[in-house]
Amino acid sequence: IFGTLPNAFQLSYLIGLLPFMEQQALWEQISNPNQERIDGGTQNPPFPPMGPPQWNGQYVPWATELPGLRCPSDPGTGAPARGRTNYAACMGDSTDAGHYGSTYISGGAVTTAGIPNWFSGRGRAACRGVYVPRESTAFRDILDGLSNTIAGGEIATDLGDRDKRTIASFRNENNNVRNIPLYCRNQNQIDPQRPQFWVSSMPGPATLAATAVGRGYRWAAGRMVWTGMNTILPPNTELCFGGGGSASSPNDAFGTGSASSRHQGGAHVLMADGAVKFITDSIEAGDATVGNVWRDGAGPRTPGSESPYGLWGALGTRASKEVIDEEF
Repeated sequence: IFGTLPNAFQLSYLIGLLPFMEQQALWEQISNPNQERIDGGTQNPPFPPMGPPQWNGQYVPWATELPGLRCPSDPGTGAPARGRTNYAACMGDSTDAGHYGSTYISGGAVTTAGIPNWFSGRGRAACRGVYVPRESTAFRDILDGLSNTIAGGEIATDLGDRDKRTIASFRNENNNVRNIPLYCRNQNQIDPQRPQFWVSSMPGPATLAATAVGRGYRWAAGRMVWTGMNTILPPNTELCFGGGGSASSPNDAFGTGSASSRHQGGAHVLMADGAVKFITDSIEAGDATVGNVWRDGAGPRTPGSESPYGLWGALGTRASKEVIDEEF
């Protein structure tokens, strides 16, 4: 049955870029019915145009490795990843509604039952980046200026070594993750002797995400852990997730995940005007004790407010009217 399901509106931004990356042949495979399977068999009925869900392990395009999506500094290779990427879409400065945007999906289809108005309000308030899940944005929507807005960022892929930047501490406590950006850090989950890594045994109910849910492990999957980043904590900080998924199946999970890299001292970002900038880990990032802007937020968290996260947060929002008056 998985072979005949639609893609559940979970495709990444990278799929639409394929024809512009000299990957027209792969685009044709994805955009048309396809019967090729990884196990060498024939899919009958064929996989649908634009593919099956990302968790289908037999769809060849989803597992295709694309050299153009890899940074030479990142040594990650092979399973359990299925097509790694080092490049993620900027989703703004809030985790709220970070997995669905303003569109509620039920059973792989858009629903108009009563609850979507509640979801859409949250999406409009919190999804402040260039990329919004399940929506289209254009240059005209980037009111803060293309040169002042991050479109995407570099991310390191997971090596299976408990690196806090590449495997999420999974709390399954979405409100706390949204309200307390330092939540995982405050729970004493980072190893004080090796501060780039999680402790060997998580305190409390938290656990690390499953091995197959490493950062950047699925280039075609439009979920935060695989192809998204936000501008809440500075580059190369911890990946802290909550939400409605689970540590082994985070399709509905979302959380705090910055840019990251194997370069010393920072990570590259792509501005909406096409410029590439190196952002240091010490970029001015406001007050990390302030929770994210969201629909029911007050004070600095009120919808429409400037980002609480300083220059870094301001660069991640497309239309919050911040003035960028310093070098970065």
